[in-house]
Amino acid sequence: QDAIDRKEKMSETFKTAVHGLETDPPALKAEELGRRAPQWVRDNLVSMCMRCQEPFNAIVRRRHHCRACGYVVCARCSDYRAELQYDGNRPNRVCRECYVFLTGHVVPEDREGKHKGILEKGAAEVSGSSLLCSSLQLLDRNGKGGTRGWFVIPRDDPLVLYIYAAPQDVRAHASIPLLGYQVRDLELGDSRHLFQLAQSRQLYTFVADSAELKRRWMRTMERCAAGITSPEEEEEERGG
Repeated sequence: QDAIDRKEKMSETFKTAVHGLETDPPALKAEELGRRAPQWVRDNLVSMCMRCQEPFNAIVRRRHHCRACGYVVCARCSDYRAELQYDGNRPNRVCRECYVFLTGHVVPEDREGKHKGILEKGAAEVSGSSLLCSSLQLLDRNGKGGTRGWFVIPRDDPLVLYIYAAPQDVRAHASIPLLGYQVRDLELGDSRHLFQLAQSRQLYTFVADSAELKRRWMRTMERCAAGITSPEEEEEERGG
């Protein structure tokens, strides 16, 4: 029993560590900006600029790192130079926000005052306070291919499933309102862990990485589809 308990504890510790690597932004405190080298956000965790939210591509919009905060940004958003104390006060490429903070210079804000739309919620922000988040694959209609992404159901918006291309993206590329959907378990005799969301003519088929992850997603989606958004509401539903 002791061996089992130790194994389970180590497993939970490993899962927590991996979850942190996937979702937590390596942010510095404001007073450390420019004084300490940041931990760079990995390129494969984002598919769009973490400042202007424009998608990256290999030709005209390439990835760059802000040397002050470590964010992955496009060339336009990192076209600034600021002296960084940790690099001997030499000028380094930084993003606009860090440039303003470090130099005190005012830069025109192209998007100032723009209302944050329903999809403009950062993946790391909502993942840190979510009912459930993980990588899933969303199959196309013929079931032969699909898109792998980062899927999140936020606690503050529990009736919506947000779909990100990567776990550090600052904007979701799609969302699915969950209320009223049916959750179906698919067992097709293969090794894939398949389940579906179905409503009228709308049908979404997902592939999870494990049977346990599939079970958790199905349970969470079923509750959200029924409008149950808290443990208290679930107990009331059972009692009724």
